[in-house]
Amino acid sequence: MTLFSSIDPLFIFSGFLVGLLVGQTGVGGGSLMTPILVLLFGVHPATAVGTDLLYASATKSVGTLVHGLNHTVEWRIVRRLATGSVPATILTLVAISHFNVGGPTSSRIISLVLGLMLLLTAASLIFRRQFLSLMGPVLDRVSTHQAARWTVVTGALLGCLVTLSSVGAGALGVTALLLLYPKIPMARIVGSDIAHAVPMTFIAGAGHWWLGSVDLPLLASLLSGSIPGIILGSYVSAHIPDAVLRPLLAAVLCIVGGRLVF
Repeated sequence: MTLFSSIDPLFIFSGFLVGLLVGQTGVGGGSLMTPILVLLFGVHPATAVGTDLLYASATKSVGTLVHGLNHTVEWRIVRRLATGSVPATILTLVAISHFNVGGPTSSRIISLVLGLMLLLTAASLIFRRQFLSLMGPVLDRVSTHQAARWTVVTGALLGCLVTLSSVGAGALGVTALLLLYPKIPMARIVGSDIAHAVPMTFIAGAGHWWLGSVDLPLLASLLSGSIPGIILGSYVSAHIPDAVLRPLLAAVLCIVGGRLVF
């Protein structure tokens, strides 16, 4: 059986729906796709995370190309984030390679980390503005050198968490960059976050593939649906108020995250 002959229409449809929502909200697909695979389709958490990481790398490569052509990527920020995330991703992969990722204990740990990351992502969607207002005066006193150093630390934390759960590169990464670089336009923050996610998710996904926790036919099915979904979602996003979409998405993430944790 070839790769494309085993593509599942249900996964194509799921990829399309997730792509549609990602195009509308800008939140990374890991927050949506991984829990769908685990809870609705019964995919093992390790396989869901590994497959979603390569899925994210492919889709965000397209986003990086668009942002690069529009000059909305701060490459110095991308380099700082990658300086922390790439080593952290590799070290996390080495650590989990010593465990049986297909076993029940690993499954429970991954589900727990995934659930907590979903809850954190939901909180960042709901309370981002309040958090930025609270921390803004404090972070205004942060020097350029300190911001650079904290960006590397942020990259390291994201590398570890994303490798374990495939969640966090989007909403959490953007929130951190908004705190560290309040004077940079939002478009450049988003573009830099997307560009950084490409090498991080690719390395993490390649590591999961090496560990045997990537389903290639599943990956092909998801990409077949998500690419047209993202395009369509980007077009219709201007007609749906952000004030409606983000609280709705945050509520869904809270429900799913709570289901995985408890």
